[in-house]
Amino acid sequence: MWLVVGLGNPGRQYVGNRHNAGFMVIDELARRAGATTPRLRGGAELSEASLRGSKVIFCKPMEFMNTSGFPVGRAASFWKIAPAQTLVVHDDLDLEFGRLRLAEGGGTGGHNGLRSIVSGFGSEAFGRLRFGIGRPPAGWQGADYVLADFSAEERKVLPNLIEEAADAAEVVVKDGVVAAMNRFNRKKKQKSETGGAS
Repeated sequence: MWLVVGLGNPGRQYVGNRHNAGFMVIDELARRAGATTPRLRGGAELSEASLRGSKVIFCKPMEFMNTSGFPVGRAASFWKIAPAQTLVVHDDLDLEFGRLRLAEGGGTGGHNGLRSIVSGFGSEAFGRLRFGIGRPPAGWQGADYVLADFSAEERKVLPNLIEEAADAAEVVVKDGVVAAMNRFNRKKKQKSETGGAS
């Protein structure tokens, strides 16, 4: 059994925020898998599904980012799911927009949601799927940037990126984090000055 967590902030005013990329990926996964109707339990919106032959609990903490680890810990405890069988999907300022990066364990990178989950689990040994949102433009504070909506240009390609992130999460559930890392932890192809891929 897997616990797949998407990080974000609850409330309509945050729906399109960069900080809610994790929620967006969970919604896509739940749609694909035909998950049960979400229900609120222990401070999280939870649904169940079978994904690639494994039972999965989809979790969207309904507490704000800096306390999101508590409902995640409660869900993991209820279903007796170890950190190693948990994947957390979250936005990442240190990755360019559109890049995905998977990892087994590791630090928090200053992300308040991850810091809270480490506290809730008492462990860093959970999988992470980092969804790149890029650095804020000059003059922007990081907090303002993550709590702003994706730009109009970004929204044109956002659905495809969410689908790719959902693909990566499915591979994690089916084949493990390392297999997903080998497939998705690659650099985006850069276009050369002549227009071809380099």
